[in-house]
Amino acid sequence: MDIRQASAADAGAIAEIYNDAVLNTTAIWNDHVTDAAGRAAWMAERQGAGYPVLVADEDGTVLGYATYGPFRPHDGYRHTAELSIYVRSDLRGRGTGSRLLERLAALAEESGIHVLVGGIEAGNAASLALHRRHGFEETGRLPQVGTKFGRWLDLVFMTRVLAGPEAQG
Repeated sequence: MDIRQASAADAGAIAEIYNDAVLNTTAIWNDHVTDAAGRAAWMAERQGAGYPVLVADEDGTVLGYATYGPFRPHDGYRHTAELSIYVRSDLRGRGTGSRLLERLAALAEESGIHVLVGGIEAGNAASLALHRRHGFEETGRLPQVGTKFGRWLDLVFMTRVLAGPEAQG
């Protein structure tokens, strides 16, 4: 398995993974799917702002993707980023999420990120366990802040402090 920066050629596979999560899980709290062009535009915007979009690739098949971006828009949060990791539903449990998370955390640290934040639906035991295995701790829980599939959802914040820069200002 190769972990690499995504390219426009990966947009269709990323859209399929994203759409499966939208339609079948509470991992993404969106109701609308997208297409390859939509994911290509999202990727270009994210990468144009200096954020990585990684894919796990095995023999030309995209197994999953990961990214991070701003946690909040205010200057004081400039060294904090929120991450997202998604793996194809038929290929979970093979270590893809771990490989993506390891590489993403390394890139974040190299780029001056001090804290990574994961916002995870409280019932997503697999994602919570993945983050715990990689040094994340639960640091907040917001009850019933989202809704999907006709039920209220709780949001768990998990954080991992990286080496990152010294505090500023």
